[in-house]
Amino acid sequence: MKKITTVVVAFILAFSFTSCNDESLQSYLVKSQEKSGFITFDVPASILQIKSDNVSEETKATLKSIKKINVVAVPFKDNATEVEAERAQLDKIFKGKEYKSIMRFTEKNIKVSLYYTGEADAIDELIAFGYGAKQGVGVARILGDNMDPSKIMKMMNDVKFDADGINLDQFKMLFK
Repeated sequence: MKKITTVVVAFILAFSFTSCNDESLQSYLVKSQEKSGFITFDVPASILQIKSDNVSEETKATLKSIKKINVVAVPFKDNATEVEAERAQLDKIFKGKEYKSIMRFTEKNIKVSLYYTGEADAIDELIAFGYGAKQGVGVARILGDNMDPSKIMKMMNDVKFDADGINLDQFKMLFK
């Protein structure tokens, strides 16, 4: 009986130590909100709803499938060690089995990777992870219910973010 108890206790301890080492994206986002030098913000679904008649019903339905957007960024400000540490931590998170890679590309010296969770035709979470040695590191997570990636891509092409619509220049100050 004593051997069985010892084996069970050893198993529980080993399991608890190994499970603590694997950080999820959710826990990373929560911990980042408390760190100095990080830019964090959440965008609720209510802000994403478009009331305009100039947008198709399909685009409105696609936006309704999005529930929330979380963004965390560490801008580069002579803090290369911190930026590299955050990049390595996020790389480790995305090597987990639950995150499936969609694509990778480089734009203006920023390496971008796109990941998702859920099924290919019914995504629950879409993640954009970017890193630039002189820009910093950031991750944006889009949470939703059964999001269709082809409809999201079509929506991104249909919705124009220009001077007549939403002016995104105001967000540039966050990264300076």
